[in-house]
Amino acid sequence: MTALRPRAWWLLIPALAFLAALMVWPVGQLLSQSVLARDGALTLAQYERIAATPVYLRILGLTFRCALWTTLLAVLFSYPVAYLIATSNNDRRARLMFWVLLPFWTSFLVRAFAWIVLLGRNGVINQYLQALGITDEPAALLFNFGAVMVGMLHALMPLCVVTMVSVMENIDGNLSRAALTLGGRPGSTFWRIYFPLSMPGVAAGGLLVFITALGFFIIPALLGSPREIMLPQIIIQQVQELLNWRFAGALSLLLLVSVLLVFLLYDRVFGVSTLAGAAGGEAAPTRARWTGAAGRTVLAALGRITDALAAPFEAAFGATATRPARPFGRWLLIAVAALIFAFLALPAFLMIPVSFTGSGMLDWPPRGFSLQWYEGLWEAPQWTAATLRSFQVAFLTGLLAMLIGTPAAFGLMRGLRRGGSAVLALLLAPLIIPRIIIAVALFYLFARLQMVGSTLGLVLGHTLLAIPYVVVTVMAVLKTYDIRYDAAAASLGANRLRTLWHVTLPLMKSGLAAAFLFAFITSFDELTIALFTTGGLNATLPKQMWDSAVLQVNPTLAAVSTLLLLLVTLVLLAADWLRRRDRAVRT
Repeated sequence: MTALRPRAWWLLIPALAFLAALMVWPVGQLLSQSVLARDGALTLAQYERIAATPVYLRILGLTFRCALWTTLLAVLFSYPVAYLIATSNNDRRARLMFWVLLPFWTSFLVRAFAWIVLLGRNGVINQYLQALGITDEPAALLFNFGAVMVGMLHALMPLCVVTMVSVMENIDGNLSRAALTLGGRPGSTFWRIYFPLSMPGVAAGGLLVFITALGFFIIPALLGSPREIMLPQIIIQQVQELLNWRFAGALSLLLLVSVLLVFLLYDRVFGVSTLAGAAGGEAAPTRARWTGAAGRTVLAALGRITDALAAPFEAAFGATATRPARPFGRWLLIAVAALIFAFLALPAFLMIPVSFTGSGMLDWPPRGFSLQWYEGLWEAPQWTAATLRSFQVAFLTGLLAMLIGTPAAFGLMRGLRRGGSAVLALLLAPLIIPRIIIAVALFYLFARLQMVGSTLGLVLGHTLLAIPYVVVTVMAVLKTYDIRYDAAAASLGANRLRTLWHVTLPLMKSGLAAAFLFAFITSFDELTIALFTTGGLNATLPKQMWDSAVLQVNPTLAAVSTLLLLLVTLVLLAADWLRRRDRAVRT
C-alpha cells in the first residue's frame, strides 16, 4: 500500500485543522485538568477521590450496565429490521427506511416526552391496564430503571438499524441465492453465508450504540429517578453547579478511556471502515477472524435447528395453484419487523393528539380540543426567539459542515491509501467520543475565549458534530459515482476545476443536498452543546424545551414536539425526493 496522494491531503487539511482546533485541543485541555493541582503540580488526587468514594463507583457501574443492556437489546431487535430493509427491493427499502429515519432524526426530547405520556400514572399503558382489569391502580412504570431502558432502547435503536443497513445492503445477494440453488436450506444459508458477512455491521451498530449510551443523559434525566443517575449527569453537575473542572476532567477521562478501549478492540477485529458502510472488501477478512472451527460449528447447528423448526410451517404456507411458495421465515421476519417499526414510530405520533388537549397536563386520553398551546407558542417571545435561533444556527452549520466535510470525503475516496483508516477514524471521532465530553471541553474553551452564548460558538460546536454525517453521506454518493464522466470531460479539454464545477457537482447535487439536510437536522436537534455553550442566554429550541421540562412537562412541549416531528418528516421526504431524482437523472 502507498500513502495518501498529496492532492488528497490538501482536501483533508480544512477538516483535520477544524477537528484539531475544536476537538483535540479542547478535550486535551479538559483532561489535563484532572492531573493538575491548583498550583500546577501533577497530582492523582481526583482519581483517588473516585476510588475512595463508593457512590461514584456505583454510578460508573450503573452507567456501564445501562449501556451494555441497551447495546445488547438494540442489536437483538435491530437485526430483523435491518435484514428486512437490506433484502427488499429499492422502492420498498426506501419506504421502510423512512420509518427508521423518522425516529432517528426526531428529537430525543420528543421521544422522551412521548414515553412520559405512555408510562405516566395517567398514561396510555396504565389506562389500558386498568380498563382491562389487569391492575386496580396505576402501576409505577415511570422513574425507574425499566423506564430508562425502554427510553434508551427506543432512542438508540434507529442508530443501530441505520448502521447495520449501511453494511448489509453491500452484501452480494447472489451468494445466498447460489447456496439455495445448490440445495442449501434457507436457515442454513442464512446462518452460514449471510450472517457472518453481516457481522461487521452488527459490530458497528453495537459499538455506536454502546458509546452513545455511555455519554447519554437526556433519557435517564427525564425517565429515571435519582437512583438511576448516570456518569454524564455527574459531569454536568460538577461543571454547571460546582465549577469543579478538575473532577469533571477526571470523570471525563475515565469515560473516554473506556470508550477508546472498546473502539480499539473493535478496530482490531472489524476495522474502522465498517463505520462508513464497508462490507466485503476491507471488511471481508474479519469473517475469518471470528468464525473459526468452533464458530462454523455453532452456525451450522443454528442453521439445522432453524430449518427443522421452520419445516412444518413452510409446509402449511407452501405453494398453491395461485401463489408460489414463500419461506415461512420471511413471513415471520415481516411480522417481527412490523412490531418493531410500531415500537419505533408510534410513540412520537402520540404527541400529536396530546398537543390539542384542553387540559393543562400531559394525560391520556386528551380532554377536549384546543389550539391554546400552539397559540401560546406563537405569542411567547422566548419560544419564537429560540425557534428562529435554531433555524439560523442549523442553516449556518449545514453550510459550514458542507464546506469542510465535502472536500474531506473527496480526499478519502479519490486518494485513499495507507493512513486512510486513521484519517477516517479522526473524521468520525465526534461520533465516537461521548458528546458530553465534547460539550464540556468546548465550554471550557469558549469560556476562555469569551464565546459562551455566541452564535459563532454554537455554529462551530454543531459543525463539529455534523461533519461525520456529511463525510459519510458524501462518501456513499461517491461510491456510486461513475468516474468516467470526469474522464470524458478531461478528454475534451476541461481542467480539474471546470470538471468539478460543471460535471461532478451537478451530478452529485441531490446527494450533497441530502448531506446538507442531515447536517441541518443534526444541528436543529442538538441539545448537549447548547446546554453548555449558550450559557443560559440565547437558547436554541432544544435548550428551551429542556429548560421547560425541568420546571414542568406540559402540553406546550407536546405542541413543540408535533412541530418538530412535522419538520423532520418534511426533511426526510425532501431527502427521499432528491434521492429519487438523482437516480432518475443517472439512469
